Amino acid sequence: MNRRDFLRFSGLASAGVVLPGLAPGEPAEALASPRWRMFEVTSRVEVLKPTGVTRVWLPTPLTEDAPYLKALGNSYEAEGGNSGYAIDSRYGAGMVWAEWPEGVNPVLVLKSRFATRDVAVDLSKPGSAKPESIATLAKFTAPTEFLPLDGIVKATSAEIVSGARGNLEKARRIY
Repeated sequence: MNRRDFLRFSGLASAGVVLPGLAPGEPAEALASPRWRMFEVTSRVEVLKPTGVTRVWLPTPLTEDAPYLKALGNSYEAEGGNSGYAIDSRYGAGMVWAEWPEGVNPVLVLKSRFATRDVAVDLSKPGSAKPESIATLAKFTAPTEFLPLDGIVKATSAEIVSGARGNLEKARRIY
């Protein structure tokens, strides 16, 4: 995003244009405040030596808004090919996909717009965050075909956390 576009977009937001993804009660001009910084990230992928049908997948910013990130939309273009947007059903990760037939120069351009702000967390002091649900923890700590949690992974993690008291100390040691 060039400077002029950024200023124009910021001016619209501060004028009170309702942007999707704002928390209830959070005015649109909050995104134009110094607390929030808006970005547009352009990713351009060109396959230099394509053979046969060519496919490309690109990740997008978070699909669910968080206290530190608000999605402002994605746009994408795959000239000469087919493209679309999908969300992974298990993890909720967003991605843009594109496919080109043989003989076409495959170029995918993805523009992701989002706002972000700093969030400070003091890990030395216990907070008042509610514990995560068992189902959510199970989903994000389960092994997958490409991410096994047995063998050398299990042995190494057991060695690292040996003698640790509590999950926070284990997480610190692994980190």
